[in-house]
Amino acid sequence: MIKPSILALSTLLLTGCGAETATTAATVGAAKKLELEQGKQTMEQVQQKVGESMQQMQQAPARAAD
Repeated sequence: MIKPSILALSTLLLTGCGAETATTAATVGAAKKLELEQGKQTMEQVQQKVGESMQQMQQAPARAAD
């Protein structure tokens, strides 16, 4: 039969392991969220630069005629 102290120690160890796993998962989740947000910002910046370049290309013939 398992002694109560061994059972209590085993329970504490397993609980600690589960908490560490949950903390690690939360940390990874937060990092992925930040990565996604940064990716969105980069995409918006690139789209803005492409839009500006397109606008400059459309204005180039008008400037050349002046």
